[in-house]
Amino acid sequence: MKYPDFFDALPTITLRDELADFLGTFEDAKVEFSYKDVVKASGHSCPTVAGAYIMTLVALKELYKDEIPTRGEIQVAFREEEKSGVIGVMANVIMQITGATNERGFKGLNGRFARDKLMKFGVEMSHEIEFMRLDTKQKIEVSYNPSCIKPHPKLQNLMSKMLQNIVTDEEKIEFGKLWQDRVQRIFENMDRVVTR
Repeated sequence: MKYPDFFDALPTITLRDELADFLGTFEDAKVEFSYKDVVKASGHSCPTVAGAYIMTLVALKELYKDEIPTRGEIQVAFREEEKSGVIGVMANVIMQITGATNERGFKGLNGRFARDKLMKFGVEMSHEIEFMRLDTKQKIEVSYNPSCIKPHPKLQNLMSKMLQNIVTDEEKIEFGKLWQDRVQRIFENMDRVVTR
């Protein structure tokens, strides 16, 4: 499987997963997520998928400092409704990493490990997303705005040609490289695209 080299250089997110430990899934109950993992689950790499990953990375570092976060013990709330814009895409990425989900998710085992009430939408807040530790009730709100990382000037024209299916093979390759170049630059400027 060939993919952009920068995927492998990005920080990963490690969590403890008590459900995985209970079921003997991962040794030491540790699970590690990479950007490549969420890209595979999402089916693509774009500024939205990158933003969800970055916001989760930043929020968990702030909430847990030197501790390892506990998957399934993190509540996530969105200011917007689930069907609004790209919220569903972001929610899927964050759900994959944190285990938090709404009523469609895992209901638990004998009152333990439930994750089906850990994601909420349409919650009033000043930022876009709120992450909360269930053990301490400590919260952090984060927002994401990649507009300061401009796309390459050729990208809009190439996108138009891609959508019309009138690109050459060379233009298709160039489009993909320029698209992923912006994603890479967003990661290189995480401190500029995320506010808290």
